[in-house]
Amino acid sequence: MSDLGGDRGGTPLRLVCFELDGQELAIPIGDVGETLPLHPITPVFLTPPFLAGVFSLRGDIVPVIDLAVLLALGTTKIGTDSRIVVIDHRTTTIAIVVDRLRDLRVIEGGTAALEPPPAHLSPAVAALFAGVSVTETGSVRVLDAAAIINSELLRALASNGESGAP
Repeated sequence: MSDLGGDRGGTPLRLVCFELDGQELAIPIGDVGETLPLHPITPVFLTPPFLAGVFSLRGDIVPVIDLAVLLALGTTKIGTDSRIVVIDHRTTTIAIVVDRLRDLRVIEGGTAALEPPPAHLSPAVAALFAGVSVTETGSVRVLDAAAIINSELLRALASNGESGAP
């Protein structure tokens, strides 16, 4: 598990929550640079399906990941409530498209309060989660921004981009 903004000692974990394919997911607020209304996304040809394209954020070109594809949920259905969540983790910036934003949540007890990801997930998908928090209003699946950025799929995409290959 990476540095999720909460610690095993019980520091509250503050989460930016969003909906994707009917599920509530979240990313620790420390890894979220900003949330934006949907911007025009330019497709990039000859790239994997999980790369929705790129968009310009104040002059910087930011890759947009279709998180639904990465999590094996199909593809994100863009609608009027869709938003872009910009993830800033250390020196890397990516964005994800989500169906809609939800309320911010605070998980008392920090990462120690998280349950492991569901056992039915493939190991590759489960590795993208820090865990699950069960609340009185349902469960929230907490993503690990470092695990997403450092996933084999995204590393392969970055290395192909650096070598000039599609």
